[in-house]
Formats: sequence, C-alpha cells, structure tokens
Amino acid sequence: MMGKKNNNLNAAKAAKNDEFYTSLNSVENELRHYNEHFKNKVVLCNCNDAAHTGFAIYFALKFEVLGLKEIICTSYNPNGHGFVYRYHGEKKGDYIPLVEEWDKTQLEGDGGFNSAEGLSLIDEADIIATNPPFSLFRDFITILLERDKKFIIIGNMNAITYNEVFPSIRDNKLWLGTQYVKEFVSDSGETKKFGNILWYTNLDYKKRHEPLILYKNYNEEEYPHYDNYDGIEVSKTCDIPMDYEGVMGVPVSFLDKWCPDQFEIVDRLNAPVVKGNKIYKRLMIKLK
Repeated sequence: MMGKKNNNLNAAKAAKNDEFYTSLNSVENELRHYNEHFKNKVVLCNCNDAAHTGFAIYFALKFEVLGLKEIICTSYNPNGHGFVYRYHGEKKGDYIPLVEEWDKTQLEGDGGFNSAEGLSLIDEADIIATNPPFSLFRDFITILLERDKKFIIIGNMNAITYNEVFPSIRDNKLWLGTQYVKEFVSDSGETKKFGNILWYTNLDYKKRHEPLILYKNYNEEEYPHYDNYDGIEVSKTCDIPMDYEGVMGVPVSFLDKWCPDQFEIVDRLNAPVVKGNKIYKRLMIKLK
C-alpha cells in the first residue's frame, strides 16, 4: 500500500499535477499544536485557491480564538490576473466566515508566490501556512528561509535531504511537524492519499522536546560500520543504542521522532554502503 501511495505522488510530480488541496481535517489536526504562535499575527496562505481551502477556512473559523490580526490568501492565475483576499475578523456576528466577508483585490500579476507582488506579501506576513506545489518546494522554502520567515508548510519526506533544506535541519532551525498529512483533495473533488507527506515548520511545539526511550546497548555485530563513512548503521529508529558515543546513521524517518535536547544531527549520507551493499540515504546523528 505504501508503494502505491508513493507512486501516485511521483506520477503527479512528473506530470506537474501539483494541484492537491489540503483538507480542513488535516490542517486542523496539525495546527492545533501551535495556537500560542498566532496571537496578533498576520498569516499568509499563498499557495491556495483563495479563501476556499482548508488553510483559509481553518484560520477564518479560529480567527478570534487565536487572536489573529489578519489572514491573507492569494489565488494564482497563470493566464491572467491573480487576486489577494484579506480577512480581518467576523463582520456579521454569526461567526461563519463567508467569502463575501473577505476583502478582494485584483493583482497586477498572476499571483505567483515568487512574483514581485507575491514576495511583497511574504514580507508583510508574520507566518506563512500553506501547501506549496510539490515540484516547486525547493524554490518556495528557499524564499522563506532567506527572508527569515516563520512558517508551517507541507512537503514530501525526500525534502529532508535537499541542499536547500538539510542545513537548516542540521542547525535546528527547521524541523518536522507532529504528524503525516494523510489526505488531499484534487480539483475534481477526489480524495488523494499519499504515504510520505509531512509538515515542515520552524514553529516550536511541546511534543518535539519529548525524548525517545532508548533500551538497547551497542555491539559490533548488530551495528556494523559503514564502508564509506565513519559511523555505525542503525536500521531502525527504535534500535538506537543508548551507550554509543560516536556517529550513528538512522533512516530519514527518524526526524519525526527527533528530540533536539537528546540528539544532535551532524550530517547526511546520501549513498551509504554497508558490507559492500548500498542502502537508502541516512541522517547521521549523535547522542548529546
């Protein structure tokens, strides 16, 4: 089943079919862990279908509870003008945020996140929360990191080892959210499920500071050294030895269990070799 889900994502990327919208349920399940970050903040949802997506609906419904200052959403139109939508809170008193309660303005350009207008909106916002197109994730997160923005966005697991992403992960300036994103909705309304889609954020939350429980001891037979790196192979996160002081290679999926108070990420190994056999890429870590 996991292979089928990943194949769906790869096929979509190859076809540049990036228009998968995040469901309200998926947004709510993740963003409820970050409530304290949004008070008096301007939130930008700039890779969505204006005020109709899960991100926009969530923030509008929670506007007063979170104490938001403003929500900004954009719509992208590759063949003409995009639009920007702004929401400043409930107007009719029914606490149901209707589209007509948003201020709508036509943009001079297409509404792309990397256009002059798009970059200006990023600079205006305090926090960016959105689902960027899979094929443009590198470009999108590079802009956010270069502008030192706070964000919570969606990307696939492979992004962990991207040149544009890994240095910030290694330096504890970027980490994963609390869970996988389980479902998306296509333009046609069809639900899509993938197996390796994650939240990337630099908003801190309590759960990431909970240490892993380690119970195994190091031995040479169970933890072989890499042929091409000074470190040992740990094939499963749950098998990390509690008494090894050197560098250990772990699956990239370790990152969703990473406690920065317990482990230091020191490197990545894109082509590890163990006893002459190539295995999948690894994160290189040390106990603190």
